[in-house]
Amino acid sequence: MRFMRTKAALGATALGLSLAACGSDSNKADVEVAEDVSFDAGTTMADLSDAGTMRIGVKVDQPGIGFQEPGEDAPTGFDIEIGRIIAGGLGIDDDGIEWVETVSDNREPFLEQDKVDIVVASYSITDERRQIVGQAGPYYVTGQQLLVREDDKESITGPEDLEGKNVCSVTGSTSLDRMVDEYGSKPVPFATYSECVDQLTNESVDAVTTDGAILLGYAAEEPDELEVVGEAFSEERYGVGYSKDDTEFCQYITDTIQAAMDDGTWAEAFEATLGESGVDTPEPPEMDPCE
Repeated sequence: MRFMRTKAALGATALGLSLAACGSDSNKADVEVAEDVSFDAGTTMADLSDAGTMRIGVKVDQPGIGFQEPGEDAPTGFDIEIGRIIAGGLGIDDDGIEWVETVSDNREPFLEQDKVDIVVASYSITDERRQIVGQAGPYYVTGQQLLVREDDKESITGPEDLEGKNVCSVTGSTSLDRMVDEYGSKPVPFATYSECVDQLTNESVDAVTTDGAILLGYAAEEPDELEVVGEAFSEERYGVGYSKDDTEFCQYITDTIQAAMDDGTWAEAFEATLGESGVDTPEPPEMDPCE
């Protein structure tokens, strides 16, 4: 059961997790905040809109996706923009968003325990996850790749070169499972990708694996030391997590993101974040129907 929250809760933080809702405008799209919105009483949309605040679970260690710069009060990235778009449709501006740091292993628990209202955290849609929580989307499609040290880019060009070698990714990720099950790698799980990158640079692991969009951000930070190698060897469809069986909320999320795709806000959000790495803006993916 989700609990109603009042506007007096604005600015409240979850100790050790929440982040203030201000940041650099250079990494933001011009997201419209709806006015005079009205939703059916008793729906999640009405509860959130009336409260004027929304808790959004995001990553803070993924450049271009969800990342908090040193000295900044709030994260930036494409996932952050998707969260702003969803909140804006409810009439909630940036000051009403409570960003909650979320890691891969606690995305479902945070939704189940009502610690967040939605999760927008490089959250690949899978049948297994949809047995536990709802996932609306995909709002973005990427693929699994490898990040290696510059000195190893000739000897490691794809996942088949990592049999028996140490590969790092985050605990609970589908990427690490795939490397173990399909390519015989030795798993080295950590809570965050930044910890994995540290393990790579100090030569404790041979590669880091996750979605290519995330890895490109890390490679851009250390272009002389790290490189993304090989073609994508999976398809990762990013979705927005919400409480299971809330079909009305799913439809709202889907319709709101689709409208952003149609009016150019989605492309603007991409160009302000992932597009800064120099990659071309892709065509928006087709969204799944809500069931």
